[in-house]
Amino acid sequence: MTGSQRRSRGKKAAEQAEPVATGTPASQRELRAQGRRTMGKLLDAGMKVFAERGYHAARVDDIVRAARTSHGTFYLYFTNKEDLLRALAVRCADELDALAEHIGPITADDAGLAEVRAFLAGFLDVYERYGPVIRAWMEGQVSDREVNRLGLRAFMRIGNRLRERMREAGGADRAELDARVGVLMAMLERFNYFYSSRDLGLDREATLDTLARIAHRGFFEAAAA
Repeated sequence: MTGSQRRSRGKKAAEQAEPVATGTPASQRELRAQGRRTMGKLLDAGMKVFAERGYHAARVDDIVRAARTSHGTFYLYFTNKEDLLRALAVRCADELDALAEHIGPITADDAGLAEVRAFLAGFLDVYERYGPVIRAWMEGQVSDREVNRLGLRAFMRIGNRLRERMREAGGADRAELDARVGVLMAMLERFNYFYSSRDLGLDREATLDTLARIAHRGFFEAAAA
């Protein structure tokens, strides 16, 4: 089974078993189908507003308007915009955790290159869905400690799994492994930020191919063909 197939299967299983991340008011009652749809609409609206205005400038009024609903409806599901961000952060962290779990062995051959590319594609998918949440984590915009801890733990799990795969590839001591992980994670976060928030005019598949070759050769001891 390829890395992309494992991730697809893992994502489907997570979607089927996922206890939907909710705001504080919504968590105190069982949501029916209509309630879940309304909450989803509010979450989508919150993500849109956070992306357009930034987390700090966003207001509940903006989110309500984007969702085409009322303030009363908003407060049935979320206490405030921080509560909504927390629900989005839980979902984002869950997807990053699943991504980390399914990073398979990264060998120096074409199979290893394909594994790297599948991981990078999955990371880009998550960033495109949850960019405003990840940027809030990375740029220290959030005062909610639990939201920040979610981001830190999720990125550490990915970093630790990549470190494990680099160690398996051999040829690096502990200090170098730490440096490689730090550089790769920083590179990926900034690249995905610019790719998902700017119209760079880049072909997605060609971009992933290039990024995968750079990461495979530069971080996993894979020699150029």
